[in-house]
Amino acid sequence: MASAFFTSDQKQQIVAAIKDAELNTSGEIRVHIENHCKKKVLDRASAVFATLKMHKTELRNGVLFYLSIKDHKFAILGDGGINAVVPDDFWNSIKDLMQQKFKEGEFTDGLSAGIKMAGEKLKAHFPYQSDDKNELSDEISFGDDKADE
Repeated sequence: MASAFFTSDQKQQIVAAIKDAELNTSGEIRVHIENHCKKKVLDRASAVFATLKMHKTELRNGVLFYLSIKDHKFAILGDGGINAVVPDDFWNSIKDLMQQKFKEGEFTDGLSAGIKMAGEKLKAHFPYQSDDKNELSDEISFGDDKADE
């Protein structure tokens, strides 16, 4: 099962990274993990993005970290609001950092580092406002092993 890939402590570390990254921003970060990705990874990440209703944030500033564990694929997908303000190579720079950590077997640290980088950009472009609310869950979502696409 995809949910068994990370230990309970590792899951807590990832959720803590999300909470920390969202602390001073209206931006929203989600992590979705599943075993298999039978489509192109960006297509699957886009489908998950929609399923998680990430496109419904007020400022369109959601960021999805999608991992397909057994297929060794991952993608980072930002919504239109954040994509409009980050450099063209921004997501690739995060992906490169994460990939290096993943190659070293440091999946939790790689994911946490990527989340932190995304959070810094979100803070710069979408600072926290007094009326901000957490629009999306900070918990990791997992694909149903029987329904992974």
